[in-house]
Amino acid sequence: MKRPGKKRLEAMDIVALTLMTILTLCILIPFYNSIIISFSSIGSYLRNPFAFWPSEGTMENYTIVLKNGTIFTSYKNTILITVVGTVLTMSVSVAAAFVFSRKAFPGKKLFFLLMLFTMFFSGGTIPTYLIIKQLGMIDHRMTIILMCGISTFNIIVMKNGFEQVPDALEEAARIDGANDLQIFFQVLLPLQTAQIATFTLFTAVAYWNEWFWSMLVLNSSGKMTLMNYLRAIVMEASGVMEDTAADVEVNSFTMGIKMATVVLTMLPIMCVYPFLQKYFVKGVMVGALKG
Repeated sequence: MKRPGKKRLEAMDIVALTLMTILTLCILIPFYNSIIISFSSIGSYLRNPFAFWPSEGTMENYTIVLKNGTIFTSYKNTILITVVGTVLTMSVSVAAAFVFSRKAFPGKKLFFLLMLFTMFFSGGTIPTYLIIKQLGMIDHRMTIILMCGISTFNIIVMKNGFEQVPDALEEAARIDGANDLQIFFQVLLPLQTAQIATFTLFTAVAYWNEWFWSMLVLNSSGKMTLMNYLRAIVMEASGVMEDTAADVEVNSFTMGIKMATVVLTMLPIMCVYPFLQKYFVKGVMVGALKG
């Protein structure tokens, strides 16, 4: 005999699955369409902008984008900012989370509240820009790295993860003669692998997608990031591609050029994501639920 609540549970599962399927399609279909457009000729696109396969496939759009050396410079700048910024941010976040997970020490509550304050209030765009200008940090890639160098949310979640490690484990390590650094690197840190992998990807994606402050601070074309290059392509495709306009009719199919740039911009993150996906649920849940 079936329980009364079983039908309701199955019905809710169907509703949840239906909603998730719709949301997934809303994300995947535009993404897939962007890839198809990037490989389509202007004639193929005009005949059917929402085709599931290009009737006239071409690599011309990618050739036009790659002919312009700006994208390679932008890649170099973005990779540099992402790698250095992610290492810095995760080092600070993990170290701060470990310190705040320790038992009470002088000023712990005050420092934690000051850090928490920055999560809800900021100095504002104009004051922040004026401070950066006064410090002489305009047009420096390190400015973008330092501005995103601390994540209060990451610290709080990882702090809870450290606090969930049983005290008996740390005490056993001390009995064996381990000091604080050995306990941190050899005992506690390996237990936070899932969290560290999850937040490393979140941080890397945040640096990779950063465009607003890069647009305001980085003035030299040689320091343009990939997202600002994409923004320039989307807004002024013909202007950004004027170096290759003499060889190819760039204005003939700017939509294909835009979509090709979008695909090239997303490709590195798409390649990294599958390797860290398995850590997502485990990593977030470990720190989100405090025992």
